[in-house]
Amino acid sequence: MTTQLHSAEQLSATTLLRFATAGSVDDGKSTLVGRLLHDSKSILTDQLEAVEQASLNRGQEAPDLALLTDGLRAEREQGITIDVAYRYFATTRRRFILADTPGHVQYTRNMVTGASTAELAVVLVDARNGVVEQTRRHAAVAALLRVPHVVLAVNKMDLVDYAEPVFAAIAEEFTAYAASLGVPEITAIPISALAGDNVVEPSAHMGWYGGPTVLEHLETVPVSHDLTACHARFPVQYVIRPQSAEHPDYRGYAGQIAAGVFRVGEAVSVLPSGRTTTITGIDALGESVDIAWAPQSVTIRLADDIDISRGDLIAPADDSPAVTQDVEATVCHVADQPLSVGQRVLIKHTTRTVKAIVKDIPSRLTLDDLSQHPAPGQLVANDIGRVVVRTAEPLALDAYADSRRTGSFLLIDPADGTTLSAGMAGASFASVAEAAAPAADDDAEWDF
Repeated sequence: MTTQLHSAEQLSATTLLRFATAGSVDDGKSTLVGRLLHDSKSILTDQLEAVEQASLNRGQEAPDLALLTDGLRAEREQGITIDVAYRYFATTRRRFILADTPGHVQYTRNMVTGASTAELAVVLVDARNGVVEQTRRHAAVAALLRVPHVVLAVNKMDLVDYAEPVFAAIAEEFTAYAASLGVPEITAIPISALAGDNVVEPSAHMGWYGGPTVLEHLETVPVSHDLTACHARFPVQYVIRPQSAEHPDYRGYAGQIAAGVFRVGEAVSVLPSGRTTTITGIDALGESVDIAWAPQSVTIRLADDIDISRGDLIAPADDSPAVTQDVEATVCHVADQPLSVGQRVLIKHTTRTVKAIVKDIPSRLTLDDLSQHPAPGQLVANDIGRVVVRTAEPLALDAYADSRRTGSFLLIDPADGTTLSAGMAGASFASVAEAAAPAADDDAEWDF
């Protein structure tokens, strides 16, 4: 039994926010998440009892709320987060999917997984240490992944006597750095996750701070899940050809609409071939419809019998992405084995997987000053760098800035299927001009 219940009607009326936490080792990410769940009454009674008992067994007088998210035995023994822990909770105002990502430098790649679908990132900083290299790394990853909202949570304020100058200096340094990366919105909040200051309830020790608590900001930050305003894209997942007595001539192309809206009668192009045709029918849940939109799973029927297979992309004839065999992108390298110039790889983009070769690695990002280290030759685990990949077959890629769904891809080892790098096509970071755009327009610019 939960300590707080929300009715189905309440939950259905609320919006959903996906967010990720990140920060250096011992900055208190898991404690913050545990405090957030505990103080918002979003944990099960037996879970809390288990944490209390585990804390007592370890000689701790108070419950260690970090144990609510650090579920792996190795995590509990070492006191660090290793894997991405997903938590689902809700208040009366909003539903949340939370990804608690590791802070240790060797697990930076896990943050890429956790933040890849996030609309907001909470970056923690220890008030005693300020902005460190790993803080800059996490800010850079959030910027590369085009996470539209970033919260700087300056934690452990109780250990610096809740001093406003300490908070102000850290907030100023981080904001300047994140803004230079093109992060469009940065909110700084002073907190103590251990004591609960400004996490769910306002702090009695920081009268100088008049902003929202972490939960209040999470509940009110504007987010948009409207994919219908984006460029329409439909990656073909499966060709349906029953050739039965009931449907002797049926030919449909099944998949999930990645973005935008498709209508019966609309002229479309099939990529990479470039052939054009018209939509004659759309089937959804066994019934014919005139219109369908992201993220619905549908079957599209076309006027012409074009050679179409899994991995092809259907897009409006007057709004199709460019087709290319030369992919220029930024990648976060996630594998233990390096990525080298001349290496043969597979590139997986939407439902299409093709052979490719790494033609060049022009630069590796230096996070201290955002400079580019030229011609590194290879990327190792946790490196962020620019790559040029030549594919054996054309790909219909959008720029990642235009679509997080059809502008992203994976580089895969063809020998064993290991994921090597997560890639984002196009420019690395948003420009400062983009970041300074009016807040009212922010939601329309992001594709989830």
